[in-house]
Amino acid sequence: MTTPTFMRQEIEEIPSAIARLLTDGRDGFVAGGEALRAIDPRAFITVARGSSDHAAAFLKYAIELGAGIPVASVGPSIVSIYGRPLKLDGMAAISVSQSGKSPDIVAVTEAARKGGALTFALTNTPESPLAAASAHTLDLRAGPEKSVAATKTYVASIVAGLALIGNWLQDNALLAALDSLPELLAEAVACDWAPLLGALDGHDSLFVLGRGPGLAIAAEAALKFKETCGIHAEAYSAAEVLHGPARIVESKFPVLALAARDAGEASIAEVAERLAGQGARVFLTSVNAQSAERLPFAASGHPLTDALALSVSFYGFVEALSRRRGFDPDNPPHLKKVTETT
Repeated sequence: MTTPTFMRQEIEEIPSAIARLLTDGRDGFVAGGEALRAIDPRAFITVARGSSDHAAAFLKYAIELGAGIPVASVGPSIVSIYGRPLKLDGMAAISVSQSGKSPDIVAVTEAARKGGALTFALTNTPESPLAAASAHTLDLRAGPEKSVAATKTYVASIVAGLALIGNWLQDNALLAALDSLPELLAEAVACDWAPLLGALDGHDSLFVLGRGPGLAIAAEAALKFKETCGIHAEAYSAAEVLHGPARIVESKFPVLALAARDAGEASIAEVAERLAGQGARVFLTSVNAQSAERLPFAASGHPLTDALALSVSFYGFVEALSRRRGFDPDNPPHLKKVTETT
């Protein structure tokens, strides 16, 4: 029997890692929520790169939907290369980095704190420079992640952020959804997306669609297609794809449409059907699939955790796709686990 890849093992560890995070990290989430209520932030910034930036994008939607407060992603080079101080009085900053070591992420976090922001570090390395630069550190508690492709740390980053948001807003529905999340993610791991494997044979390009929090999942999926499979994947809003990119969608062009059970589901399904009508091979995580082919999903009853579960089902699929294409998903060429940029 073939030994599972580290990536596969780490995907299967996600439910237990999230259960540990929600239990052992509870005090930090409560304290962080109290700190946010004390300052009543007028806006947020996020600081991250790579998969961590996609986690930050998910949290952007969660904050804007939950609190009606704008969230902006600050380009790290504004501080690390161009040396511009930040004016962030009355704001909060969330920095996301599994290693907590990248100098540019640390530099922006330090600048945000000096500029008046209440700073939070979401990291799997609580003794890291990023943690030292932040007022509050939320330890992801994901355990070692040996595969270059981040999986459980990505999910843990979002869960830690959602727990912080839930405690800040005293959102009982979100907190209850988080409590049941480990069981939901176990269901998501078991979702079988095998039909999509064969559909991508002979293809080296595809679109991944989403809306709202699901767009952050689509961005992460597109990155994983590149990292682990050498496939040129592009993530688009299901609305934005019609503003030009749909031109290249012709016969058998593959499209993965990631719809959660939220207000954006119907519009994603509508665009999926339109692209299928252009001849695309479209796969859709929705019961609204008609010409598109339906993929199974784990439904949570809450739009945020429902969207997050899609990432776990996708990870299981893309690990299998990488091996099918003859690659080692643990060790993609030209990449390393910790990337330190300035």
